[in-house]
Amino acid sequence: MQAKDTKQQLRLLIQEASVIAPDLAKRLEEINRWVKDVKPGSLTAKRFVILFLQQMLQDAEVWLKLKSLPSEEEQQSALTALNPTLQYWYSYLFPKWLRENDPKFYIWRQKLMAGEFNQEDAKLINPIANNIKNRGGTIVQRYIADLSMATDIIVSSRQEKPLCIQLTSVSEEFSQEKFDDWENTLILWTIDRGLFLSYNPRATDLVNQIVNILLYNSDNLTIGSYLNFNL
Repeated sequence: MQAKDTKQQLRLLIQEASVIAPDLAKRLEEINRWVKDVKPGSLTAKRFVILFLQQMLQDAEVWLKLKSLPSEEEQQSALTALNPTLQYWYSYLFPKWLRENDPKFYIWRQKLMAGEFNQEDAKLINPIANNIKNRGGTIVQRYIADLSMATDIIVSSRQEKPLCIQLTSVSEEFSQEKFDDWENTLILWTIDRGLFLSYNPRATDLVNQIVNILLYNSDNLTIGSYLNFNL
């Protein structure tokens, strides 16, 4: 989708949301004000801005389809048909983000537009995601979760209990401060359990080791736990 088409779709979704999903309309208006004066050519050159917009528009379309269903029972049935991580995203975290204040949203919008976000961990997360899917698990990645909720990925395994995960290669001496910030962020968003995993990029069989830890803790980490795990 070209930048001009993205802008047009954004405006159309604002109109639709204003009738059936005012919280969504408000967020989309914020985003529209953020990008409306950026020329299409300049916007296209901002890769992560475009990726965020495309992801946001997809989530908005799903949300509007859910909200347009005639009864709460049908909405709940549609959510239940989703895999566990998508169900958690659309039934809890995404609507929570729509209706509540996000203290980081303005900050990371600026960073995205300035090109100060490069998603350094993408080369690791992509094989992790593929490995999880090959083992029958499910995974969700969202810029909103990453930048506002300190959650790189949301993972679910056999017991279908989604777990919010932060991956970091920060050395152990600096990880405590980052862990504290991460834990406080999860508590702020009422995320009831999470895993903060520090890893050594030079470790052998790194992807398999990480996936083993993620899937095990998705099944077994108790509610109210924010686990700091050093690999």
